[in-house]
Amino acid sequence: MAEASPAQPPAPATRGAVTTAISTTTLDVARHVAAVAHPRAGAVATFVGQVRDHDPDVRGEVVALVYSAHPVAADVLARLAAAAADDDAVLGVAASHRTGSLTVGEPAIVVAVSTAHRALAFEVCRDLVERIKAELPVWKREVLADGSHVWVGSA
Repeated sequence: MAEASPAQPPAPATRGAVTTAISTTTLDVARHVAAVAHPRAGAVATFVGQVRDHDPDVRGEVVALVYSAHPVAADVLARLAAAAADDDAVLGVAASHRTGSLTVGEPAIVVAVSTAHRALAFEVCRDLVERIKAELPVWKREVLADGSHVWVGSA
C-alpha cells in the first residue's frame, strides 16, 4: 500500500477552513487546534484517538499498531471533513490520521472543530470521528508483546 507523505494541518485557519492529512509523522494536537482558530470561535472541540495497550477482543498485551491506508484515503478524509464543515456555523475543521507503526500512547487520529458555541462543536467533532471510523479506508494491525499480530476487523 502506498503511504501518504508526512503532513500536519497548517495554522491559523480562516472561516470554514478545512485541513486534513494522512500522515506518517506524529500528529500534533496543538497544530490541529491552531488550524481551526477563528475570531468568532467560542469553542474548539477536539478528539484524540491513541494507541492503548490492550484490546478486549484479543488475548495478550498490545505493544504497537501498524496502520495502512488505501491510496484514496486522503481524498476520503478530505470529503468527510468538508461535509462536516458544510454548515455556516462551523468555523473550521482539522482532521488527521496516522499511518505506519505507532507505539502505546501515540495519537492515531486527531480531529478539531471550531464553532461559536460548544454544543455544535462537540456534535460535529463526534459525528466526524464516527464517520472517519466507519468510512476511511485505513486498516490496523495490532502487534502483541509475544511478537504475534492481529488484523483488526478482519473476522
